[in-house]
Amino acid sequence: MTISRHNFNKLAKSGPKKREAPFSLRLTFEERARLEEAANGVPLGAYIKAVLFDGDLSKVRRRNTKPVADHEALGRVLASLGSSRLSNNLNQLARAVNTGTLPVHPEIEAELREACADIAAMRGELLRALGSDGGP
Repeated sequence: MTISRHNFNKLAKSGPKKREAPFSLRLTFEERARLEEAANGVPLGAYIKAVLFDGDLSKVRRRNTKPVADHEALGRVLASLGSSRLSNNLNQLARAVNTGTLPVHPEIEAELREACADIAAMRGELLRALGSDGGP
């Protein structure tokens, strides 16, 4: 059974609909800055549609435009991590535990407790830098 050209065209037209071509808009730097400020973190396409078509902006997911609350605290943590050999030391401890070669005596226990306290302090600084209180 063959399909004539005429029937094929009818079948093709009734197939899935194509999306409309995107619309682009040229803005000056200042216009775009004003638009971004008005959008207040809402993606620009969603904001423009909502304004033009009286849409509801409460349904739009907002991007977190300022995730770091305290750049100084974040800098202190990163500096501390950069100057320490913490990751290397933890990796060596994990390897020793896994092979069963870690002798546990008071000096090792004190060093492990100190490392845990350092990690807890870094966690606290990171949470403060990111604007979180650290609660569950």
